[in-house]
Amino acid sequence: MAISRPLAVLPWIALALVLSSITGGHCFYLPGVAPADFQKKDPLYVKVNKLTSIKTQLPYSYYSLPYCRPDTVVDSAENLGEVLRGDRIENSPYVFEMREPHMCQIVCKITLNEKDAKDLKEKIEDAYEVNMILDNLPLVVPIKRLDQDSPTVYQHGFHVGVKGQYTGSKDEKYFIHNHLSFVVKYHRDAQVDLARIVGFEVKPFSVKHEYEGEWNGVNTRLSTCDPHAKRLVVNSDSPQEVEANNEIVFTYDVAFEESEVKWASRWDTYLLMTDDQIHWFSIVNSLMIVLFLSGMVAMIMLRTLYRDISKYNQLETQEEAQEETGWKLVHGDVFRPPAKSDLLCVYVGTGVQFFGMLLVTMMFAVFGFLSPSNRGGLMTAMLLLWVFMGLFAGYSSARLYKMFKGTEWKTITLRTAFMFPGVVFGIFFVLNALIWGQKSSGAVPFTTMFALVLLWFGISVPLVFVGSYVGFRKQAIEDPVKTNKIPRQIPEQAWYMNPIFSVLIGGILPFGAVFIELFFILTSIWLHQFYYIFGFLFLVFLILIVTCAEITIVLCYFQLCSEDYLWWWRSYLTSGSSALYLFLYATFYFFTKLEITKPVSGILYFGYMLIASYAFFVLTGTIGFYACFWFTRLIYSSVKID
Repeated sequence: MAISRPLAVLPWIALALVLSSITGGHCFYLPGVAPADFQKKDPLYVKVNKLTSIKTQLPYSYYSLPYCRPDTVVDSAENLGEVLRGDRIENSPYVFEMREPHMCQIVCKITLNEKDAKDLKEKIEDAYEVNMILDNLPLVVPIKRLDQDSPTVYQHGFHVGVKGQYTGSKDEKYFIHNHLSFVVKYHRDAQVDLARIVGFEVKPFSVKHEYEGEWNGVNTRLSTCDPHAKRLVVNSDSPQEVEANNEIVFTYDVAFEESEVKWASRWDTYLLMTDDQIHWFSIVNSLMIVLFLSGMVAMIMLRTLYRDISKYNQLETQEEAQEETGWKLVHGDVFRPPAKSDLLCVYVGTGVQFFGMLLVTMMFAVFGFLSPSNRGGLMTAMLLLWVFMGLFAGYSSARLYKMFKGTEWKTITLRTAFMFPGVVFGIFFVLNALIWGQKSSGAVPFTTMFALVLLWFGISVPLVFVGSYVGFRKQAIEDPVKTNKIPRQIPEQAWYMNPIFSVLIGGILPFGAVFIELFFILTSIWLHQFYYIFGFLFLVFLILIVTCAEITIVLCYFQLCSEDYLWWWRSYLTSGSSALYLFLYATFYFFTKLEITKPVSGILYFGYMLIASYAFFVLTGTIGFYACFWFTRLIYSSVKID
């Protein structure tokens, strides 16, 4: 992998920002990705990708199994996102000629040894699937539904083999899919006689091939596959069994079908969502939560607060003011710096960095710049944006730190630059060591790990320092009221205002606003499906922002009314506690939807979901904090304080 490859994305990101600010037009492919036109008999090169399994979540290289190899195996250039996803794209011996069908083409013959047979059996047992690519389109297996009116469902990749029984036998055997019937769909321009590939399908078979006379390479005459009769002789009693010393002959057919689907729409069948009603239900469900919270906030802001502020401002004497109760009584303590204020600054800065990364990434995705056709583009963009958003992380943490009368801004800057990324990188390094121990292609190589560290130390850390320097030089944010020298005693609180109880309650609604969409995100990640409903996701993200802000404001108001002025950390934890529910839901999803049985795969799942939950905590906590920060400054600047 070329380390400089991800940096080549930067000009396109800048161009995307300019284009998105000028026009609202829809664009599906990244700029620069042009369609390929093929004449008749032009060579079509099939590439092979990783072997994947939803049971183990550990990808392996295609050539880790005893498959036919080309004379020279060549790795395709991959970007940072592809390497982190475990993609290993290589050439293959499958080469077609455009619009030239072939039957019973022999690829090679392989004799299995003990190790090969063992590896194949393990991969078949774990339901591994073979992934191939033609003209940037992934290979799919069409599966017809029983209901004729229902659209065809596509399975990504074909299984290495099947486990079953011979007819009349009770013993289960392992059978490899050694014959592939490919179908290449193309859209033809009749005027210039050029065609573009719009589909790549396969039907796999297990056939114990037999041949006449001696083996003569690709010219051998197979009795189980007759090209002159143009048919494959498949006998259910003679599939190709996987055992040591068995000979396996790999063959394929290729047919070409003209299609009305145009090149620009060729991904539509791959991304077909048959359950969009569920997504609309998710949006409606989230909107109901937002409307409920908005009603409560409106009631507080327009009725209660307006009445309180009017009443406080009409009080003429100090004695009358002392007889009042409620949030005004804590005006001398409400802006007192909290305990561990430096740590709060670090978390807020990190949350701003994460928020900026997600917002810009989703804007790119909504405009079609991060479609699945750009493999690894989404992850590459997120990493690069995270690095450059370090500027805002440093600025936000320094501004807040200066408001708390802090002086050691360099210490805060270092903690902002290293704490969250350090925790994530530590977990990631341990998980990567486990993957490497399993000899999986999903293990990030040393060069890529070095590239990640270089992005972190070489770009992100300096940008955090630049942001902190600028933020700390700014004039400190002035509090709307003065803080008393002696802290006010907090009265005994009711049970429902207990910090732990209110924090846990506060996280339920933000999680409730996103949990339906979360199901589809987890499915796309762990069941290897495409996720491209970024329009829905962006709406849910906006709803999440509003929900976090409103629930924090409501609970903050109740807390101040009970004369508890320790709102800084509680405002962060109130909405941030939704991350706890996210992790609990991920645990529920693991035991109800996934078939993972191996300990290493389970550790990988919970390790990555721990990283996701930690990031979600930082994001939602920062949103809640800033909402409460704005709310308290607004209400205390609206009353007369003697």
